[in-house]
Amino acid sequence: MSTGAQRFDGSRRFSHGRESLDEQARRRGIVPIRDVADMADLGIFESDTELSAFLSHVDAERHANLA
Repeated sequence: MSTGAQRFDGSRRFSHGRESLDEQARRRGIVPIRDVADMADLGIFESDTELSAFLSHVDAERHANLA
């Protein structure tokens, strides 16, 4: 009996021919992040004021969307 969820067949592929997340990443050449520092972009904000404004905006949005 099916509940509507995809069932895992044990071969790292899901039923109905769907690729697993690992298979999709491998096919696209996506590799795991080894060091979070590789993701840093030190020049993304032109000033500390711009960074502060962005962080304030993110904080306000998080609090506004809690409810």
